[in-house]
Amino acid sequence: MHNTGFICATCGLQYPKSDTPPEHCDICEDERQFVPVEGQRWTTPTQLAASHTNTFRHMAPGLMAIGTTPSFAIGQRAFLLRTPAGNVLWDCLTLLDEATIEIIEGLGGLDAIVLSHPHFFTTMAEWAQAFDCPVHVHAADREWVSVPDARIEFWEGASREILPGVTVFSLGGHFPGASVLHWAEHGVLLTGDTLMVTPDRMASFMWSYPNNVPLDAGTVAGIARRLEPLAFDSAYSAFWGREILVDAKRVIEESAQRHCRALGGGVASPDAAEVGR
Repeated sequence: MHNTGFICATCGLQYPKSDTPPEHCDICEDERQFVPVEGQRWTTPTQLAASHTNTFRHMAPGLMAIGTTPSFAIGQRAFLLRTPAGNVLWDCLTLLDEATIEIIEGLGGLDAIVLSHPHFFTTMAEWAQAFDCPVHVHAADREWVSVPDARIEFWEGASREILPGVTVFSLGGHFPGASVLHWAEHGVLLTGDTLMVTPDRMASFMWSYPNNVPLDAGTVAGIARRLEPLAFDSAYSAFWGREILVDAKRVIEESAQRHCRALGGGVASPDAAEVGR
């Protein structure tokens, strides 16, 4: 472990090394997240590793999901893509223990880490150091990086190819740089919670998930327009059981239309204006 800085137990974000916990957590005090009623709580990498472990689950050929047990902080899962050109980690978990490092190294290590948005920045600098690889973060979310590291690469614009056939696309909405990862060869879209698969196997588009604040119809129309050129059949969002395994492109298009109708904003279409980036 390289950084022994305190970790917010509510959102999982790590801060620079210090003798005492920070007074505030920037992520939790933002209106998209929350500070618990009982107040901010902190832990350390050592304490977390003593009480939690990471589990690996096969999701599809070349695609594994990694989650922390018992659930910690936001409770998201990360994804390991194993491609002919190398391995990519999509989003990060706070817990990075020796077992996780050994397992991933045994699977070929990491050639790149890609983050969907600041709620999953967690211990990304520690992951980058452990696997000696770049971390790709959209420049629009640069202000939320809590632990600077030379391996963090800030990309700009609408998209960046990470490895051949693996491309990150910025959709905006949830955060200015909120992104999805497209794996063309396998027709897979990894969404983080830039858009969230719902229990009815549709998708939701929220500015704040814990506080139930939806994105406006114009912003969702823009997201639908940016997704329109991509071909994919399955979509995996940030939490266990939240995936669409068949016909995901059509389902997400219909979900955007449903969202816009519910807000009285009409039907999202490729011609809709981009609003709220």
